Amino acid sequence: MKTIKLGIVGQRTEYWFHSLILRALSSVTNQTDLHKVHSLIVVSGQHQSTFFCGKLISKYSQFKDPVSSLSIFRINSPTHNVYLWNTIIRAMTHNGLWSKALDFYTQMRKLNVKPDNYTFPSIINSCGSLLDLEMVKIVHNEVSEMGFGSDLYICNALIDMYARMNELGRARVVFDEMPSRDVVSWNSLVSGYSANGYWEEALEVFREGRLSGVAADAFTVSSVLPACGGLMEVEQGQMVHGLVEKSGIKGDMAVSNGLLSMYFKFERLLDCQRIFDEMIYRDIVTWNIIICGFSHSGLYQESIKLFQEMVDEHKPDLLTVTSVLQACGHMGDLRFGRFVHDYILENRYECDTTACNIIINMYARCGDLVAARQVFDNMKRWDLVSWNSIISGYFENGLNKEAVDLLKMMRIDLQPDSVTFVTLLSMCTKLMDVDFTRELHCDIIKRGYDSTLIVGNALLDVYAKCGRMEHSVWQFEIMTSRDIVTWNTIIAACSHYEESYLGLKMLSRMRTEGLMPDVATILGSLPLCSLLAAKRQGKELHGFIIRLKFESQVPVGNALIEMYSKTGSLKNAISVFEHMSIKDVVTWTAMISAYGMYGEGKKALRSFQQMKETGTIPDHIVFVAVIYACSHSGLVQEGRACFNQMRKTYNIEPRIEHYACMVDLLSRSGLLAEAEDFILSMPLRPDASMWGSLLSACRASGDTVTAERVVERLVELNSDDPGYNVLASNVYASLRKWDQVRTIRKSLKARGLRKDPGCSWIEISNRVFIFGTGDRSFQQFKQVNELIEDLNRTMDKEGYVADLKFVLHDVGEDEKINLLYGHSERLAIAFGLLNTKEGSPLQVMKNLRVCGDCHTWTKYVSKIVQREILVRDANRFHLFKDGTCSCRDRWIGALVDFKTDAKLLRSPVSGQGNDLMLYPGRRMHRITAGLSRQSSEAFIGGKLRKRLPRLLKRIRILHQCTIVQV
Repeated sequence: MKTIKLGIVGQRTEYWFHSLILRALSSVTNQTDLHKVHSLIVVSGQHQSTFFCGKLISKYSQFKDPVSSLSIFRINSPTHNVYLWNTIIRAMTHNGLWSKALDFYTQMRKLNVKPDNYTFPSIINSCGSLLDLEMVKIVHNEVSEMGFGSDLYICNALIDMYARMNELGRARVVFDEMPSRDVVSWNSLVSGYSANGYWEEALEVFREGRLSGVAADAFTVSSVLPACGGLMEVEQGQMVHGLVEKSGIKGDMAVSNGLLSMYFKFERLLDCQRIFDEMIYRDIVTWNIIICGFSHSGLYQESIKLFQEMVDEHKPDLLTVTSVLQACGHMGDLRFGRFVHDYILENRYECDTTACNIIINMYARCGDLVAARQVFDNMKRWDLVSWNSIISGYFENGLNKEAVDLLKMMRIDLQPDSVTFVTLLSMCTKLMDVDFTRELHCDIIKRGYDSTLIVGNALLDVYAKCGRMEHSVWQFEIMTSRDIVTWNTIIAACSHYEESYLGLKMLSRMRTEGLMPDVATILGSLPLCSLLAAKRQGKELHGFIIRLKFESQVPVGNALIEMYSKTGSLKNAISVFEHMSIKDVVTWTAMISAYGMYGEGKKALRSFQQMKETGTIPDHIVFVAVIYACSHSGLVQEGRACFNQMRKTYNIEPRIEHYACMVDLLSRSGLLAEAEDFILSMPLRPDASMWGSLLSACRASGDTVTAERVVERLVELNSDDPGYNVLASNVYASLRKWDQVRTIRKSLKARGLRKDPGCSWIEISNRVFIFGTGDRSFQQFKQVNELIEDLNRTMDKEGYVADLKFVLHDVGEDEKINLLYGHSERLAIAFGLLNTKEGSPLQVMKNLRVCGDCHTWTKYVSKIVQREILVRDANRFHLFKDGTCSCRDRWIGALVDFKTDAKLLRSPVSGQGNDLMLYPGRRMHRITAGLSRQSSEAFIGGKLRKRLPRLLKRIRILHQCTIVQV
């Protein structure tokens, strides 16, 4: 009995000792204490106990001491105890020794130790970390063979492993075959899809889980939020945010960071700021998201301020400081940029090549090339980004020779890449250096970058901006691939060079090839309609804008107002203006300018007042538009008041264009002496346009004394604009000083200057008919001439007398009358009357200003035929109705246009089957759109070739045909 009692006491003592050691193992917090407990186990003779060995292996593993874990395992090796094998495999996996873990698994299998359900999760984890797909297949097969295919934890591990290896199809198969799933199963699949960019699938699985009744946790939400951001699913993201608020997991750092990142992708910066402000705890990731997010959103100052707040709480990492350096570069904040760079040096950050490149870029953008070069020279190694950054820095700061020298240095070790070539082509764009562009183009072709889209787009742009439109078109045609930037660039180039027909043709081709225009496309296309006064195309574009839902964008609305105002549709321009919910200074300027073009000066002033009442601050362009409107409506006092208001109220110093508008205002109002005094008292040197405005007024009013003084001023300026020289010649012709006329004409001929001939055109049934002055050969000439004679006889009865001063040729009176009757606008109007329905309005375009006698003649015609006739000359619109004109006869009948624009002589129609009809010579010429490049010819009379060479050049380019003289 005593022996039994002693045995029981011994068992209790051993149990108590084991419990004591177990509690000691569980409570150790450092490796020193663990060594003490380990010593106690050895002294007590328990060092070969399977249980305590397993606990020691796990504990050393937790303290990142896999060597001690291996030592303990070897004391018990070889062993057939699966628990010890599982423990050492788990220890190796925990310490990132995945290959070692798989080696132990292989040894275990050789010893015929049968794995259990605790073995495979660690093995599967090691396979996934090594991305060893072959080993994965072996392990997965063994899992199935041993009957663990339905084990929840093993299946979860398999899903996670396949997700890490981007084998989402296999992961989904495992998931679908699971007999039961927990929240980890759903989270593993959602996380796998989201991490690999399969955002739609991630959201779909998330929805399935919610429908299955799975309660989403913090891990679920932090996995699905990147999918919402990636897909720009704002509503879905807000729904997940609502789930966060309801479930009480908002305090989880990963969830808050995920919400912050998602809202930055949605560009909902106020939501970002609110979430950030509500966060009680913030980690380094939080600060990186907010600082980088604001920097990438263009809120550079806010990004810098947040960085200053962050350094008080956390030490920023390299990602943070480089993001702030990028913000400093965009802001041009050299002082704070230097502070951040010094912070990097003081805290001994290890800057890699990428970080150094960002520092170089910051200094270059801020104009400190010495510091940029110092960082560049001190780098251990350079990549192409390093060279591109420093070369671009020198170029952006105007040191082009140094940039080229650096390019030569770079080529010793590295060859230029696409970014280098794009940088250099941008340099050519600013320098307008066509020769260097061609050299680069040759190099680009040699290096095989000519097929790179970004390089092709840069070539397209540089040729256009260097004035080589034909090269730009050629580059466009040879490009094997095109994106939206390509199309936008060529369309914008057409708009810049007023190649309207080609631009609209490109727009049509773009849509035919299935590429959807964006806002930039629309903004580049609308001016093409303005140049041609193509109402139909403009309305089609407007309809397209509505279908694309672009009408709410302010720049698009502004462009529509300008397009409609320039195509003779003031009513539509006003309608667009009134429907715009947001109006900026450009919107108001466009509307004021539109009223000015139509002689509605009082409405322009009313709009100007409304603009100020809305709180919009006028700029110098608005004042040009307002004074221009006053000029065309005879509002002298109002124009003076606006001019004075610039400096006094808005502190805007008048520019040369404001002075020119004031001269025009005074001249048109007959205040010639005041206009001359105004020019002479200007603080700026007057240009030819000012003297031209005054001379035009002198010519109209018959003030020959002032006219002669002004002519002398124009001659002194020796302007290369033929319009001013022709105006001076016309003044001398009106004074019958033919010697001076011949002198000016000889001077023009010697300098190779030539005034474009006057032409008018009218669009009927989607075909454009162009008439030159004195045309007699077109098919309906006889009917047109008879109609003009009938109209003239009716006018004579009503008091019309031809004003022969507008004929500046030394011929007889009868010949002068015949010359007036042959003016191009009269031919176009008569042709329109014959070929349109009675009572329908006419719209005629003219490349020069309408002469005074034609202005009077058209007023009579509008009354006789009871039709509205809208004539747009080079300066403004004239709406003739019931014998009156919208300009209220305040227009001055100058004999020359100061903004001659023969480039407008193009067909606005595009596509097959549309013809361009020309009537400027002795015969009719039809040019058919869409001719093939190889064989098409346009037979043009010799007289036409001499009179309109630029027009024919465009026909040859745009219609891709050969011009043949007959």
